[in-house]
Amino acid sequence: MERKIYIAACTASFALLSATIGKEDSTPPIAPRFAGGDVRTPAPAAEEEMAREVVALAAEAQAALKKKTAAARSWILLDSSGEGTILDVDKYAIMHRVQIHARDLRILDPLLSYPSTILGRERAIVLNLEHIKAIITADEVLLRDPAEENVVPIVEELQRRLPLASVVNNAHGEGRENVTGQHDVEAVEEDESPFEFRALEVALEAICSYLDARTSELETAAYPALDELTSKISSRNLDRVRKLKSAMTRLTARVQKVRDELEQLLDDDDDMADLYLSRKLAGASSPVSGSSMPNWLPASPTIGSRISRASRASAATIHGNENDVEELEMLLEAYFMQIDGTLNKLTTLREYIDDTEDYINIQLDNHRNQLIQLELFLSSGTVSLSIYSLVAGIFGMNIPYSWNDDHEHVFKWVVILSGLVSGFLFIFIIAYARHKGLIGS
Repeated sequence: MERKIYIAACTASFALLSATIGKEDSTPPIAPRFAGGDVRTPAPAAEEEMAREVVALAAEAQAALKKKTAAARSWILLDSSGEGTILDVDKYAIMHRVQIHARDLRILDPLLSYPSTILGRERAIVLNLEHIKAIITADEVLLRDPAEENVVPIVEELQRRLPLASVVNNAHGEGRENVTGQHDVEAVEEDESPFEFRALEVALEAICSYLDARTSELETAAYPALDELTSKISSRNLDRVRKLKSAMTRLTARVQKVRDELEQLLDDDDDMADLYLSRKLAGASSPVSGSSMPNWLPASPTIGSRISRASRASAATIHGNENDVEELEMLLEAYFMQIDGTLNKLTTLREYIDDTEDYINIQLDNHRNQLIQLELFLSSGTVSLSIYSLVAGIFGMNIPYSWNDDHEHVFKWVVILSGLVSGFLFIFIIAYARHKGLIGS
């Protein structure tokens, strides 16, 4: 579509340029002469009208291309207070804002197929989980394609759960003087998770719930279809189960990618330590490190409490606790268990499908055996009747012989004896087949 729009814009621009050059040419064109000596020249009004149409077409094509490009580059910025701002920027502006490399931003490109990934960088977390493509920093979240149907609930959930520091703000604003109130505020500050972990938790909860909902929908459609197939084997039921099995295979692969990524994070403490963006920020702004407070931090009680917690975290880092990833490990384990449960559901469904296929194959084998038995009965009857037909053919030949004269009773005995021989032959073949186990009893 973009290529067609671009070609149309180029064509319109070329036509406009040709019309302009032809109009500015000082040499008048040779006017055609018709019968009667009349000389007719093209009307200037027609040329101007054609030029205006070309300009309008080019502007419309460029506007459509710009609109499509803008929609593809749409981002939403959510700060620590939950306020959202729509951004229409290119990848270079995003790279400059969050300080990541182009290869990290390429992971979030919807045109490229990358598996589920959670990457910890120096100042950001690059998150690619199905339709959730986000960049999380220590104080803001950049989420791609916020107008998408599956992304809108995530934006609403982030706006609801990110500003958890409002309790601390209210406690500081009231100006409590009693010791109990101060202890409560400090307890809230201690229990509050870092901003990046709250945003990461929303993303993990959303993707786990989304995959679990897709699994439940698949189970709701698959189990009745499988039961119907076992009761009646038909082309319609077989095609329905085939489509459900294909959908289950694709969904299993998606769930497996998310599970493998969480398992890889849980197995590597260094990767989990890279996700502690607030700890890195505290280490860079602590007095021990010799650096001053960043000038972009606003003077507010929330930021002050965050800096105090950051100072405590930096002190813990200096004392050798930089590998303390218990908080993040507990967070990841909770959602790892949830996604593992979803995978177990899909595994159970796959086993049920395999059992149904085995049952259907047994049924088909049974029918095939019944057809073979029927074929054996028909073949045995054909052989027996061939003996009877042979005798009838011998006596029916038009050859004169004398021993048939005055012996009318011979016809009766020939018919009876031929029938008995054919019957005994059929019974002998069936008995032999049952003795060898070729047919059932």
